[in-house]
Amino acid sequence: MAALIVLALLWPTQLLTLIALVGGSAQAQIAMHFHTTQIAWFALATGVVGTLVTPYVMKAADIFGRRTVMIAITVLGLIGDVIAAVAPTFGVMIAGRAIAGFYAPISILAYAAIRELFPPKQAATASSIVASGVGLVAIGGPFLSGWLLDDFGFRGALWSFVIATAIGLLLLIFFMPSTPPIARTDVHMDWIGGLLLGGSVTAITYGVGKGSDWGWTSTGTLAFMVGGALGLVVFVISQARVAHPMVPLGMLKRRPVWSVFLTTAAALGVLSAVGPILQLLPLYPDIPGVSDGLGFSVTHNAVIGLPANILMLATGAATGFAVRRIDSRLPLRAGLVVAAIGLLLLASYHYSAAQLAVVSMVFSVGYGMVISTVYVMIMEAVEPEEQGIANMVQGLVLGIIASVAIAASYAILARDGTVVQGTQFYLDQGYVNVFRWAAVALLLVLLTTFLVPRLRPVAQMDAGPPTEE
Repeated sequence: MAALIVLALLWPTQLLTLIALVGGSAQAQIAMHFHTTQIAWFALATGVVGTLVTPYVMKAADIFGRRTVMIAITVLGLIGDVIAAVAPTFGVMIAGRAIAGFYAPISILAYAAIRELFPPKQAATASSIVASGVGLVAIGGPFLSGWLLDDFGFRGALWSFVIATAIGLLLLIFFMPSTPPIARTDVHMDWIGGLLLGGSVTAITYGVGKGSDWGWTSTGTLAFMVGGALGLVVFVISQARVAHPMVPLGMLKRRPVWSVFLTTAAALGVLSAVGPILQLLPLYPDIPGVSDGLGFSVTHNAVIGLPANILMLATGAATGFAVRRIDSRLPLRAGLVVAAIGLLLLASYHYSAAQLAVVSMVFSVGYGMVISTVYVMIMEAVEPEEQGIANMVQGLVLGIIASVAIAASYAILARDGTVVQGTQFYLDQGYVNVFRWAAVALLLVLLTTFLVPRLRPVAQMDAGPPTEE
């Protein structure tokens, strides 16, 4: 029975990663089918909604129990997937993707449920099994994407989301035990704070996304960006005054906490903005003067990326083992530098399958080092009893930064592009600019690592609270 419980938790957790991977590969087909210049919102709609609903979902889980809430958000995710799969227009598809964003907090709930359902030693093993599923997704996911998209098109890929989410729902219903509510009283929702945060992030993201079309100094762009920034300021002020804030500002006043949240969210945010562009480049067509993609099939692209994915997993595993015993800032800094070098190399060498295969391996080494370090740093920065709220807040910060960074990467890409029959295509200079922008951004994130004090290695977690030396 324990194995089925782990499967019920592993499936929805890794499904998020798989959907992001397959969805990213489907963007080129979707953009050309619907003749849209706004393909960035295919990913942004889900990400923005997922970021904003996470605090409410976590509090709802405290009130109603994790199993009940996990089933509820999976149903919403399934509804969104169906709408996206049958969508007759791009706008309807984005609406479906937005509804599917309610499914995003499922992984946070899954890891929290593991701590409730298993004894401590078994919980550690179960968490490792659930987390290790990302290896199968990283290796097999690109080839699954190739089979679905090359043989069945983007509709086939979207219907695979429906089937996979439905399987996840059945696993939760039949195999996940009930989890008792943590509290039915004294749990309150900060609805005003949520509206402020949601409106602000959406405004900034929309303004950044429209910057290349309207002009970065145009009234419309500045109105959305400045208005959104002011909204975030009001949100922070409100969190200090309301009785039940979404974000515990007291915890964020501690240097180890705020510096780690800033650095890790910025690092992952920039890396998440590069991923979709790395998928567009090989999959968009090669049309002289119109589109400077490489025109590969999704399966061909999966073969090219296999060495880099294997190297990323190996590097991540080695770093994850080492970071529990050494100063976690060191592998993070090294990873940021290596990833930045990889992006600068990609800016110059991305014109053939061989170049992509070799240079992507450099980037993947840095990516693996960063991704395996950031979550350990969060563990090191907070006390064990704060881990749940810390993961939620860091995810909130990451969602905000990632949404803006993704919008910025598409805006930079579109500056050197063409629109033919309503479809946005991208020229080579746009790809070069995005890779260079992301490399510079990672080096700026590197500077923020020097704000992070030395943290306790995980192996010494019983030694006392984090220091601020």
